[in-house]
Amino acid sequence: MAFILCSLSGVLRGRLSSPWIRGKTLKRILAAMTALALGVPAAGAATVSRTYSYFSIGGGTLDEIEAELGKHGPHVESSGQRHPGATQMKFSMRVAYSENEKRCRIVKGTVSVKATVILPKWRRPKRADSDVRLIWDTLSADIKRHEESHIIIAKNHARELEDALPSIVAPTCKEAAEEAKAMMAKVLAKLEKAQNDFDKVEGLNFERRLIRLLIYRLQRMEAYEKAKKN
Repeated sequence: MAFILCSLSGVLRGRLSSPWIRGKTLKRILAAMTALALGVPAAGAATVSRTYSYFSIGGGTLDEIEAELGKHGPHVESSGQRHPGATQMKFSMRVAYSENEKRCRIVKGTVSVKATVILPKWRRPKRADSDVRLIWDTLSADIKRHEESHIIIAKNHARELEDALPSIVAPTCKEAAEEAKAMMAKVLAKLEKAQNDFDKVEGLNFERRLIRLLIYRLQRMEAYEKAKKN
């Protein structure tokens, strides 16, 4: 999943000064199947493990920061562009079978998601003014929230797959394994659509959301300063 790249110079002191430039948001899921091992015990609900990777950017103005994000951000192969943030995911599935002379059924499935979240880290120069710092703090927090949301969506679909796997009954365990693979492919296709739909909604609401977050941060800062004076 990739965070939507918009023009940072369009937001300053809670006002828009230029049109928003919305980048492509498609980022295909990197899913990998593990072997479906006969009789391997499965335990627990869908699990997610995550690691974080950071890339450094410089720049003392919003235009410079935007240029740095475009230069150093993670390259998303499906869009051919660099993005301010991205999440790579790997899905693994293991199933346990029960077999008799007439049929084989899946008694339980375990699906896990391994996510790598790639986020920017700003090397803030001394010349950067307070407006730029405020906007960056707000934007970087929103980038992280966006990527974390993709992981939540993935976990929900992994749990859906786990719940559905025990419904598989086939004449042989080999056929049950093939049905499990087909079921996983369908869930992953459904997941990719959900992720893309989420990106579209986020893109449409980006301007309004960022301004709302900026206003909220300013209000908190003002309240803090008033409390200090009292």
